[in-house]
Amino acid sequence: MAARLTPEPGPRTLADVRAKSTPTHDPERLTTHSRIVHGTVAQIEQRVSTAGVLAVDPAFWSRVRAAALLHDTGKVAEGFQRQLLPGGTYWGQRHEVLSLAYVDLLTSAGAWSDEDRMMIATLVATHHRALHAADSGLSRGKQSLSQLYNSRTRWEEAFTRTPCPNGDSQIQVTRRLHREVLTWFSGALHVDPPTLTSNGPTVAARARLVLDQLLATWRRPVTRDRGLLAVLAQGALTLADHAGSAHEHLQTHMPLPTDYIVRLPYPAYPHQRESADADGHLVLVAPTGSGKTEAGLAWAARQMRTMPGLPRVVWTLPYRASLNAARRRLERDLDPAPGEEIPDIGLLHGTVAHTLLGEAADGECSDGGESQGAVPTAAMARQARARAGAMRLFTQRLRVATPHQLLRGAIAGPVYSSVLLEQANSIFVLDELHAYEPDTFGRLCAAMGLWEQLGSRVAVLSATLAPPMTALIEESLTQPVACLRAPQGTSPVRHRLILDENPLDHRESVARVLTWLEEGDSVLVVVNTVATAQALYRELAACARAALPDDPYAALLLHSRFRNRDRDTIEKNLLRRHPERVPGSSARRGGLTVATQVVEVSLQLDFDRGAVENAPVEAVAQRAGRVNRRGLHPEGPVEFRVHRTEAGRPYEDAAVAASWEALSDTPRGGKESLSEEDIDRLLRLAYDTDWGRAWEAKARRARDDFAGTFLTFTDPFHDRTEFAEKLSEQFDSVEVLLREDIDEYRDLTTGQEGHPLRAAGLLIPLRYGQLKTYNAEYKRELGVHVIDGVYDTATGLEPPLEPETIL
Repeated sequence: MAARLTPEPGPRTLADVRAKSTPTHDPERLTTHSRIVHGTVAQIEQRVSTAGVLAVDPAFWSRVRAAALLHDTGKVAEGFQRQLLPGGTYWGQRHEVLSLAYVDLLTSAGAWSDEDRMMIATLVATHHRALHAADSGLSRGKQSLSQLYNSRTRWEEAFTRTPCPNGDSQIQVTRRLHREVLTWFSGALHVDPPTLTSNGPTVAARARLVLDQLLATWRRPVTRDRGLLAVLAQGALTLADHAGSAHEHLQTHMPLPTDYIVRLPYPAYPHQRESADADGHLVLVAPTGSGKTEAGLAWAARQMRTMPGLPRVVWTLPYRASLNAARRRLERDLDPAPGEEIPDIGLLHGTVAHTLLGEAADGECSDGGESQGAVPTAAMARQARARAGAMRLFTQRLRVATPHQLLRGAIAGPVYSSVLLEQANSIFVLDELHAYEPDTFGRLCAAMGLWEQLGSRVAVLSATLAPPMTALIEESLTQPVACLRAPQGTSPVRHRLILDENPLDHRESVARVLTWLEEGDSVLVVVNTVATAQALYRELAACARAALPDDPYAALLLHSRFRNRDRDTIEKNLLRRHPERVPGSSARRGGLTVATQVVEVSLQLDFDRGAVENAPVEAVAQRAGRVNRRGLHPEGPVEFRVHRTEAGRPYEDAAVAASWEALSDTPRGGKESLSEEDIDRLLRLAYDTDWGRAWEAKARRARDDFAGTFLTFTDPFHDRTEFAEKLSEQFDSVEVLLREDIDEYRDLTTGQEGHPLRAAGLLIPLRYGQLKTYNAEYKRELGVHVIDGVYDTATGLEPPLEPETIL
């Protein structure tokens, strides 16, 4: 193909062309970066292979490899190179658009079909920006390429000869450099270099032509499979680019051994053996403390033996505390890579870098005991951020994550497509799936159907899974689902259930808890709101401390509205103070913990007595699972008391009412045992109500709406930033800073040892909807919302004061 360029020579050669400005002492060459990204695609292909829908597109990986080589060729432009210099001026053009000219030239030779060339060009064009704006025409994020380049664009000025303020002009690509680029990249692609003539189109004209073709091709909806494959290819290139830029190698070591089931230190339960034999999707219902986690790992190990490539295991849980605990447990129980001391388990949640920073600080402690950790240094912060970055690049093959991180992958675009690609050929274990409200449950069911199409497999684990939930899961998947239940009697009867008409903060209720504490029992009190938890803690804590005056952790409060550093300390102390009971333990261990629902999932805690507010049946059962957890209390079944509540907040009133009605309808009036058989019956009763039927309808509607909105992929290269923000607001909390902490936050983030992660411990998570109630103000110079509020390290952030009524 012919290409005409301005004949004016320039001093720059291909060896001088840099891909990025850092590190400044030895910046990476464009050719080096291209080779690295190309090599990273091979690592990704080794992982994903041709699983699921990828099997129908034999050219998938060859197109991604070509795009990986060519994606940054536009960086040869003089404007981009000068932009990389210290103090360099902003070029104002997109290098990936100029790259399209080289895609056109270099794929014109060889065995590339028109469809190949179009897809390679698409991937190159979209590895940073969407092609088209959102359907609404509004761009909440970066401007799309169609907005940046249109009929008003002066293409020759942008990419051929650019006017300078002093009246001169800047040649973007000299003839000499252009020839070198074509020669080097032709060799990398194993094709003959194109022939250059003096009368062919300029690179600017060629880039414009290809971009116009792409905009026209992807302006109209395409079939679902074509769109899905396009997004997956884009995800492969984006992941390769990010991992290559960070010089991260994707791990091949899998910490979970394929013979996991035979390594258990005890004879496997029947439901664990059945899980280890199941090939394909799984739903397992097993009581708390019956080895449900081990059953899930045994199932995942079985799948690895029959899946292609290097499948990854993704373990999901609903709360940050449960994710951190699960990761620590996997690090303790699974196999490190050769030469390593502990297995490298990925962690994906909103404050992962802060969690890793806390671990680094703890590692600096030398007292080995009660220390709260060293003061984090800037070096620790940089290391923690690098590790968090590696985790977000999916370096590890085994990860724990929140479902939000996975659902983001359904939103097409350069930011999220790599998340979607990493969900192909994966093994998903959705632990405690019952904990989600119907909208999230429905969306996860929709995602399961997509994962299946991507060649992945799904297991759902729960101690409390109602029949409508199982039915929704089965109908969302096309392949058979093995539905297993632990045999009755797997777990001993652990509780004497008592229903109490009095609220938990009633004087008689409080007096009973005080008596338990005075008698030396360890007591768990779980309520539904932070305000109630704080009030009860203040009323009960003094008695607990008086009973154990030498115990600094005699009274603990856990809820979601603590500073990150304070909550981390509380969680560690809680796990240390109330571990699972072992045979031969004394009858009473003393101590008080007051908590909200954050204590319900995956924290392996064990108490002598429990008093909880009524909540949905699943929540009540999970709260019970923290009391006499393994049935090893010397007294046998222990008292577990459920108190009636006036309102359901934060749950639906109807859900809480259905739970109370079911609890009250037990054959023994709710006054004796609470076995797994009882819990199954309670779930059936609660969901066989108007509320239960409405829950099922809402979850099904959420599943179908999410599939119809996000999982069609018919407009794969339109901007979806607006949808991503809405999804984040529904799932995410926002971290805020108390006004009183501004000076400390600024000191920790600036200066010689300054780093944002050093100050992350000062932040407090809130729901988006709570920002207004705390008079939140976004401080741009700090990059965080600042709130007004009253705070105590033992009780956390107080609820906002009600405004006075003026009469």
